Amino acid sequence: MTEHAAAKGLVLVVEDERPIADLVRLYLTREGFGVHVEHDGTAGLAAARRLRPVACVLDIALPGTDGTDVCRRLRESGDWTPVIFLTARDDEIDRILGLELGGDDYVTKPFSPRELVARVKALLRRAAGPPETDRVRRLGPVTLDPGRRLALVDDAPVTLTPTEFALLEHLMARPGRVFSREELLASVWGYAAAAGTRTVDVHVAQLRGKLGPAAALIRTVRGAGYTADEVR
Repeated sequence: MTEHAAAKGLVLVVEDERPIADLVRLYLTREGFGVHVEHDGTAGLAAARRLRPVACVLDIALPGTDGTDVCRRLRESGDWTPVIFLTARDDEIDRILGLELGGDDYVTKPFSPRELVARVKALLRRAAGPPETDRVRRLGPVTLDPGRRLALVDDAPVTLTPTEFALLEHLMARPGRVFSREELLASVWGYAAAAGTRTVDVHVAQLRGKLGPAAALIRTVRGAGYTADEVR
């Protein structure tokens, strides 16, 4: 079922539990989003490709094609629409698997629909990026152009999710400054919760993997957090 696309754009919700899907649709609609709902992964993947939503809310445990596979197939086709996973399994492995496949965030059931809406809005702010006037940042072989949403390593483009780009930009904005996981959650994800600090670790690992030879620019400071600095 599709609502008319509202001013804030269309969000695709793929959730097989209809009462949950209806609740999520209600709260997103109240906040000015258009909403399209599907109840299985195959239909959800087709809708994502057909409708080009501004964001996807994917349940992990879906009939047919599960949520992580929907995300993986979107990423493999070059579609980097922001994705938030819903999961009833309070299992760290499921969360990490989802993020490694290109997801941007996750919410564990039962959840507050207001919190989910806040996560969607925060994710879209990250995806929108900063004003065009923001200056290009350089650190070692890494160049970030926020206005063009462009990341380069040794002048070669690197494909980053909106969250990965925002995380790298935040670290590069103050080279040598050590950020705690809680600080990064608050500044990059837009919320702070002890249970979410593992999300930071997973995204840092993914980011390092994409930076390749420049991965050493992001250092782990034991017991403190992360910093970006030139390798000495």
